[in-house]
Order: sequence, then C-alpha cells, then structure tokens
Amino acid sequence: MTFLAVGINYNTAPVSIRERLSFPADILESSLKELWRLKEISEAAILSTCNRTDFTPYLYCLTDRSVCRHIFRVACGLDSMILGEPQILGQMKIAYQAAYDAGTLGKRLGKLFQHTFTAAKKVRTDTAIGSSPVSVAFAAVQLAQQIFDKLSEQTALLIGAGETIELAARHLSQQGIGRIIIANRTYDKAHTLAAQFNGYAIALSELPTHLAEADIVITSTASQLPILGKGRVESALKKRKHKPMFMVDLAVPRDIEAEVEQLRDVYLYTVDDLQHTIDQNMNSR
Repeated sequence: MTFLAVGINYNTAPVSIRERLSFPADILESSLKELWRLKEISEAAILSTCNRTDFTPYLYCLTDRSVCRHIFRVACGLDSMILGEPQILGQMKIAYQAAYDAGTLGKRLGKLFQHTFTAAKKVRTDTAIGSSPVSVAFAAVQLAQQIFDKLSEQTALLIGAGETIELAARHLSQQGIGRIIIANRTYDKAHTLAAQFNGYAIALSELPTHLAEADIVITSTASQLPILGKGRVESALKKRKHKPMFMVDLAVPRDIEAEVEQLRDVYLYTVDDLQHTIDQNMNSR
C-alpha cells in the first residue's frame, strides 16, 4: 500500500486560495466517500483547518515515508503557522473520527493516525514546545495592544463562539478590555461564552445594530459566506463618525469581505497578516 498526501497550507497558498479549498463539517462525509470511490484509493481522511487542507503551484504532493513524516510534524505542531499550536491535534482527531464514521478509514491509515497521536502526546509531555500559549487569537490581541493605547477604553466585538473566539475573549479579558460583545448564530452559545467574561451576547441578526459600538472586531466562524460586507461596515463607520475600527478575520473561508479593506477608517487583518506578530513570538521562544 502506498501512502499519499495532497494538500495546500499557509506556506504554499494565501488565504484567498485556501478558502476556496476548505471542507466544512456538513460536506466532509460526502467528500470522503467521493474520494474513496476512486479505484486507486482504498482508505482516505481529510484534514481541513484555517491554515491547511490535506486531501497549480499551490499544491503539494507527498508519498510513503514523506507522508508519515508530514503527518507527525503536523500533529506535533512543527508544521503550523504557530510553532507548537495546541489546537491542531484536536483537529486531527476530528479528521480521524470523520473518516471512521464515513467508513473510509482502514487498518493502515488508522494505525498511522494512532501512532501519530501517541507521538504528539509524547512530544508535548517531554518537550517545552507548548510551554508558551501562543495562538492566532493571542497574536490578534497583541496586535490590538499595539494599535490602542488603552484596551480598557475599547469595546471588542467577537463573532463566533468556538475555541478561537474563546481564546480571544480570554486574552482580551486578561489585558483589561473595556467591554466584550459576543455574536453567534446560536444565541445560547454566545450567552454562555459571554457570561465567562462579563460580556454581552447578541445573535448574528443583531450585528447591524451593534457593529458601530465596536473598536475591535475579531471573527472566527465556520460560515461559507462572508458575514460582514463592505456596505454594512461602511454604515457602522458613519455611525461612529469615522472613528477607526480594527478588524481581524481569523476564519477560512473569510468572514469579512476583502473589499472592506478599501474603507479609509478600517484596519483589516487576515490570519495571513498576523505572520509578523507570530514570528516575533516564535523568536522570543
């Protein structure tokens, strides 16, 4: 049996390309089964995160020993935009479970995953790779600190309610942010998360009402379509009397239309734009 890995990541493709090759949870099983139906493929798994899709100049292709080395490096956080990123192992376990549920995971690929999980656990236990809690959420908050003199006087609007947004809320709270608003498609999830940080929860449908209150906007949802368009942000800026707005889009596909960057009083960053801040953190480690 030959192992084959095909994919793109933050090193080979910008976010504008990666967002076109992402696999949301609702199509993952059908995509796996379609891949598995190819006569050359007996087992299959798909790992799709904000920085990679493992499944043309953006594409890479690996075989056999290189595949094994690649999957070990990914699981251990050695191939991440952020060295030692803790979230990737959980994402790999989700990919493993999805392949198992779809019936595309056989003995060989399953065994490779199990060895990978064991190695990743050992690396995190026996080394200091995860000793400094760095994440894209942490980098986003660090950048906000560089832009605003006093976070205590700012309002942060966080869109989403997953792990990345929770990390952003925690880091903002630790740095003394004045106010946190959390918006999510499911209001109950937003309310539960907001309660942890003395924040205020709203539904996504309420964004037009509250967007103008935000000095800082951080987004990370699983939406396949943009949540904030140029027109909506432009309307919010008018209500703010063109007071600047700092926005960080951590989602892939992106939550904020790229055209928003054209607005004079908006400072829009994507996950790729955080690379300099991340590199500074890596050098300090």
